[in-house]
Amino acid sequence: MLAASALLLASCGGNGGGRPTFGDNEYPVVTVGTQSASSQATYPASIKGVQDVQINPKVQGFITQINVKEGQTVSAGQVLFVLDNVTYQAQVRQSQANVNTAEAACNTAKLSYENSKKLYENKVIGDFELQSATNQYEQAKAGLALAQAGLASAKEMLSFCYVKSPASGVVGTLPLKVGALVNTASVLTTVSNNSSMEVYFSVTEKDALEMSKSGEGLSAMPAVKLQLADGTVYGHDGKVTKMSGVIDQTTGSVQMIAVFSNPEKLLKSGGSGTILIPHDNASAIVIPQSCVMEVQNKKFVYLLGKDNKVQYTEIKVAPQNDGNNYVVTEGLKVGDKYVTNGITKLNDQMVIVPITPERYQQKIDEQAKAMSAGDIVGAMKK
Repeated sequence: MLAASALLLASCGGNGGGRPTFGDNEYPVVTVGTQSASSQATYPASIKGVQDVQINPKVQGFITQINVKEGQTVSAGQVLFVLDNVTYQAQVRQSQANVNTAEAACNTAKLSYENSKKLYENKVIGDFELQSATNQYEQAKAGLALAQAGLASAKEMLSFCYVKSPASGVVGTLPLKVGALVNTASVLTTVSNNSSMEVYFSVTEKDALEMSKSGEGLSAMPAVKLQLADGTVYGHDGKVTKMSGVIDQTTGSVQMIAVFSNPEKLLKSGGSGTILIPHDNASAIVIPQSCVMEVQNKKFVYLLGKDNKVQYTEIKVAPQNDGNNYVVTEGLKVGDKYVTNGITKLNDQMVIVPITPERYQQKIDEQAKAMSAGDIVGAMKK
């Protein structure tokens, strides 16, 4: 019964909703100190491959072959699609024929030039005839070079019908099927290099300024974690490698990128998650949530001022907490004294008799012993 009454009294005084009736104006007061505190900031994030390459054909044509499947791992240079290339093959053959004709003409012009050169050395022909043969030879060589360029262009156009992967990675969706007519604006698929993944998230302008003022920049940032869409934490830590140099005026935020290794291929490009950034503070001001009053999203505590008058004081706390305590960022300093229990009975500038939390608990125990069984039952029914 004594234990039950003590528990009842402690609950009345420990949750900020009331205090035992001691017959005096005594309230427990604690002096603000510092202690080590660990917390973590959370930021919504999107996941992308280090290299997401959109695959577009360079020529127009009908798809005749699809050589890959969605989710397949491919290597750089691997043929993904084949387009109808009959016309381009014909152009290659025609260009080759032009090269053969130009080579024959060039050989004939060369023989004529060499013969004219010998005749000129023997003074059989004059300067005009030699120069004419020289010009014809140079013209034939230019024609051959032009034909060879046409052949190279035709072969390149033919190669465009074989759509290859520009990088190693994983094939995305395949929206088009065999027989579809495509052009340079058509998106055939996306190849994502997912050996490591870039996770994009945004921080506030204030956080970005603090990181920039540290002097060491991103190199001083701790390893970050990634919480996946199912609530689990990814098994590999990431490293923040990039920070945007421009602040988004719409949101007032700065984009950052963290890189995570992806050996198990668990992370997929286009996925979402939450970045977790740990914060360790060796000199944090930590107070129980039970001694804090919240009014219109603002938080207040009662500080003990001069002549034992309490002052209704607003504080600011870190957005992350463990559910039991707050880390105070503004409004309290080391050496301040605040009331821990019975705060709903207080008013601003009210005079109290400060006691220690130990003395407060002792009074609870004493009052519990003095209560009768009927008092306890009545109190529990209220």
